[in-house]
Amino acid sequence: MIGNESDSGYDSAVFPFMKFSLLLALLAAFLLVSCAEEPPPPPPHHRMANYPPNQTQEYPPPQQPFNPNGPAQPTGTPPVQTAPTSPPPAAAPTKVAKGDYPYGVPVPGKPHLVESPYSPGKYIDVEGFPPGTEVKDPYTDKIFLVP
Repeated sequence: MIGNESDSGYDSAVFPFMKFSLLLALLAAFLLVSCAEEPPPPPPHHRMANYPPNQTQEYPPPQQPFNPNGPAQPTGTPPVQTAPTSPPPAAAPTKVAKGDYPYGVPVPGKPHLVESPYSPGKYIDVEGFPPGTEVKDPYTDKIFLVP
């Protein structure tokens, strides 16, 4: 029985130490696993934009004059005809006055309206401005004189 007592006493002294060491080993294994680095996610795949090369030409390209010696136009497209450009219609003669500014043209039947020498066909109200006053054409931002 003495052997039995010593065996049971030995077991009771070692058993709590074994429980503690087992618990400590499990805790260390858990910490080791939780600290392991995860592999980084793969980078996202972006599609690259495929733009046409930069063009240094004007758009639309300037109209070229007709060349009678040049290649013939294809029959599928109608020939391009350019209308001759005429100078804009001349406004009524303007008087040169102070500061070399032209006078506006009075509109018949409308005492407070004048036609700007810079924008023909556009009327400007000059009521309250005495004759010879410099006013600005709101359409072109140029100065003219009240008639």
